[in-house]
This record gives sequence, C-alpha cells and structure tokens, in this order.
Amino acid sequence: MQFINVGKENSKDINIHYEDHGKGKPVVLIHGWPLNGASWEKQESVLLEAGFRVITYDRRGFGQSSKPSTGYDYDTFVADLDKLMNALDLQDVILVGFSMGTGEVTRYISKYGSKRVDKAVLIASIPPYLLKTSDNPKGVDQAVFDGIENGIKEDRLAFLTQFFSDFYNLDENEDKLISKQAVQYSWNVASRASAIGTLKCVNAWVTDFRDDVKNIDVPTLIIHGDADRVLPIDASGRRLPEVINDNKYVEIKDGPHCIIQTHTDQVNKALLDFIS
Repeated sequence: MQFINVGKENSKDINIHYEDHGKGKPVVLIHGWPLNGASWEKQESVLLEAGFRVITYDRRGFGQSSKPSTGYDYDTFVADLDKLMNALDLQDVILVGFSMGTGEVTRYISKYGSKRVDKAVLIASIPPYLLKTSDNPKGVDQAVFDGIENGIKEDRLAFLTQFFSDFYNLDENEDKLISKQAVQYSWNVASRASAIGTLKCVNAWVTDFRDDVKNIDVPTLIIHGDADRVLPIDASGRRLPEVINDNKYVEIKDGPHCIIQTHTDQVNKALLDFIS
C-alpha cells in the first residue's frame, strides 16, 4: 500500500493512503464525504482507458488513511494534498473534486497557486459558501447543519442510512440508477470512517470560499445535478459561473447529489470533453 506521512498525533504518525495508476497527464480525484477514494471507480476506469494517470487518495479520517482526532478543516486538508502533490512531484495536474472534495480543489488553488495545476473540475460543489447569512441569502440555514451534527452524535449509523437516501434520491432512483447493493456498499464504507472525523467535517462544510473561488485562475468545469438534496444547486453550483472567469457549466437534469454514480455517462462525457 502507498502512504504519505503528513504529520503526527502523540505517538502515532498521520498517514494518507493513495493509489497511483496509469501513465500520462495526471488527474487527482478527491472524494466526497463520508466515502473514500474508491468511490471514483466509474471515473477511474474511463480515465485510464483515455490515457491519463489517475491518483486517488483517502482524506484523513476516511478509508485507509489515518484517523486522527484533529485536522478536519480545509487548511489542513489542502496541506495534506500539497504533501501528496510534492511527494509524487505532480505537474500539469487536473484537480477533480466531488462534493466535499470541491473545497480542497478551491482552497488548494487559492492558497498554493496553480503552478502545478492545469485545470480544475468541481462536481456537486460546496463552494462558494453554503451557510445562509445576511450577506449570503441563498445559503442554507445553520439549523440544517446543527441537525446533521446532532444526528451523527445520537446515532451515526442510523443517520448514514437517511443520508444516503438523500445522497442518491433513493425514492426516485433506487434499482433504476443505483442498486441496493451499491447503496449498501456506500453505507459500509461510511460506517468504517472515523466517528470523530465524520462529525468534525460537518463544520468544514460552512467554510466561506467566496474569496477562494475568485482566485481560481485555471479553466474550470462545473457539474451539478438540479435535483441535489444535499448541496442545493441554487446555493452552490449555479452561483459558481458568476465568480470563476474561465468556466464551463454543465447542469444535469434530475441529477441527485452523487451524480458520479447515478449519471456516470453524462459526468464522464463532460469530464473527458473538458480535459482531453
């Protein structure tokens, strides 16, 4: 297994697990919450066939990466990503984020610049700013995030069942666009994530990325489903073309949050058309 050390907590190293396959222009895929790098399997196979080098990794607290009690904020997440980029000496990279991973893409370019980055892809985006405030009226009420935190604290495993119902819009898509087995697999992966990390990541979702998105200076593909119940499109995806200068915007009709699995063909076509 491949691991990169990104720090230490007391007597234990904090290691990030990654996979690195293929040859060609590198594509780094950053997963959503509460899954891991393997959630990109439907994109990885297509990218490898198209001649790209594909790197996936597990965010700290998830998958096979270490599960520390600290560091669940975007500055730390992008510091982990930067260590990965430097350790593998990645150049001319296409950075692709899904859901929570879009925060890493956005903050990374804003904080570390685009010297290693050629293009960016934001799928089911968290930026620019999810929280509803007086100067951000299109955001989501704080009560929603409080409810998520309370649900995780009270019964994390029961909460995950409800969460994946909205993740895939199961009332409309189960056994049509997503199988019961795939949903169960997602639950299994999420159940093994750090309980502390699962909870603490919720606070990271309300990070204000409004200044960060203005600093994105590479061509950027934005993809969002118009039926997203997790990250409502009006609070996120539809706002990004206004603030990212060089962008291509793709809206997927009836797409739930996890369009990388339910609407694979449309997502993959948009992705390949953009990066090829």
